[in-house]
Amino acid sequence: MTRPTQEALPEGPDKAVAVEAMFDAVAPRYDLVNRIMTFGLDRRWRRITVNALGLPDGAVVADLACGTGDLCADLARRRLTPVGFDLSAGMLAAAHSTAPLVRADVLSLPLPGSSVDGATCGFALRNLVDLTGFLAELARIVRPGGRIALLEVAEPTHPALRFGHRFYFTRVVPRIGAALSDGTAYRYLPRSVVYLPPVDTLVDAVASAGFPDVQRRTLSGGIVQLLVGTRS
Repeated sequence: MTRPTQEALPEGPDKAVAVEAMFDAVAPRYDLVNRIMTFGLDRRWRRITVNALGLPDGAVVADLACGTGDLCADLARRRLTPVGFDLSAGMLAAAHSTAPLVRADVLSLPLPGSSVDGATCGFALRNLVDLTGFLAELARIVRPGGRIALLEVAEPTHPALRFGHRFYFTRVVPRIGAALSDGTAYRYLPRSVVYLPPVDTLVDAVASAGFPDVQRRTLSGGIVQLLVGTRS
C-alpha cells in the first residue's frame, strides 16, 4: 500500500489508497499533533462550525470524514445527534467520541436520501478524490431545509500573513509532524492544499450542488475557511 510522497501528489484511485494509508498511520497521535500545530485553535474552529449550523436540539448531523470524532463530540455538546463516517479504520479505532461511527466512503454513504438534518466536514475536502461527487452526496443525504458546514484550510489574502502562513505550514508543520508522528504524512498535508479549487469555483460548486445560499467566511486571519449553506 503506497502513501503520498514528496515527489508526486497522487490522483484518482491512487489518491484514495494513499490518503487512507496516511490517516491510518497518523491516527494514534493525530489529535496531539493537531493541538500543537494549531496552538489549540482547532477547538475554536470546530465550535464555530457547529454553531453555524443553527440546528435545533436533537437534530441528526452526519459528520463526514469524521476522523477521531472531534466534531462529533462538539456536535453532541451542542445537544445535536451526530453520526460519524470515515474510511480510515485507524482513525475510527483512535476515536474518542461516543457517537455512532461508521467506516464508509463519504462519496457513497450508507444513508437514505434526505435522512439527516445537517452535515459537517472538517479539513477533508482537499483529501477527496471527487469533490463534485462529494457535494452531490451531501445534497442527497441532507433534507430540504437542512444545513451544512464545511471547514477547510485557506490561504490569507494579506501578503504578510500569506508569507508567514506559507512558511509555517510548509516548513514548521512538517517538522512537528515528523517529530511527533509521521514525517511523510505531514509533508503531504501542507502540499495537499493544491487540490482545492479557487475560492469562487469552490463556492459556486457548493451552490450548484443544492445549497444556493452558501456563504463563505474566513477565520483566524484567513488561514481557515468555513462554508455554510442550506439545502434547497
